Amino acid sequence: MSSVRAIVVDPQATGGFGVTDVDAPRPGPGEALVQVEASSLNRGDLLAAQQAEAGWRPGHDVAGTVVTAAADGSGPKAGSRVAGLLDAGAWSEQVAVATGRLAQIPDAVSFAEASTLPTAGLTAHRALEKGGLLLGKRVLITGSTGGVGLFAHQLATSSGAFVVGTARRARDEAVVRALGADEVVVGEDVSAARAHGPYQLIVESLGGAALARAMAWLAPGGTCVTLGWSASPEVGFDLREFLAVGGGSLYGLRMYNELQNRPASDDLGLLAQMVARQQLRIPIEAEGTWDDIGDIAQRLLDRQFTGKAVLHLRR
Repeated sequence: MSSVRAIVVDPQATGGFGVTDVDAPRPGPGEALVQVEASSLNRGDLLAAQQAEAGWRPGHDVAGTVVTAAADGSGPKAGSRVAGLLDAGAWSEQVAVATGRLAQIPDAVSFAEASTLPTAGLTAHRALEKGGLLLGKRVLITGSTGGVGLFAHQLATSSGAFVVGTARRARDEAVVRALGADEVVVGEDVSAARAHGPYQLIVESLGGAALARAMAWLAPGGTCVTLGWSASPEVGFDLREFLAVGGGSLYGLRMYNELQNRPASDDLGLLAQMVARQQLRIPIEAEGTWDDIGDIAQRLLDRQFTGKAVLHLRR
């Protein structure tokens, strides 16, 4: 069997990642074979890799060119420029991607830009969807400088919402405002966000005390979408305050569950079109080849930059 190069977990290598030969992918009937040009890094990828055994292949997001179209006739044709989403193993020269998780991208969108859309962009899109029509509504987004937050702010603003964001450090406030935030709460404690509510939609990614407080800031009938726990996975809250909201709801969003209800392809294509029309800005702040994976991964884990990180997977 032929082989391709891929990034794998290697505890002995710098940064915990190594490059090795693996078996070439063998696409199923509903999968396209994609030659990968770029892949973005998400904190979730790196945290999962820290818990994985040697040899595990991380990565969710890819952008590249279809080498072989799906045998069942679905999805983009051979030669198409595409972006797609995998369960794991995206950091490889070639990957097999289910066509329901694959979308063609316009020529005006670079592979680097497109590679940032599948996980962070789709998660932001699906989270905001839970708020329904956002025109004139108040939306709170915590973790504003994270991958999902960077997209959620722009999408909420373009939908006509009044958007409140958060920044852990004062130096990041300008970044959040540049994404369209009407108000920014600075610091680890997001309690000051209450003054700008109540909110019809809260997109919450910190967990812990931030989520507990946010649930009491909902407007009647509002929704709090929780999608991460960068601060803490454990939450304790005052049920009396939550019930006093009157009809508020808590929605736990996990992207791979969402994709069982509706494929990613249409939404991913929409996001790519927005980038092409300059309606969605991709803040890429770290780029390198896969030889740089250890350094870029550590910088991302240490929160040394805001914006997205992209690997160019080339020989």
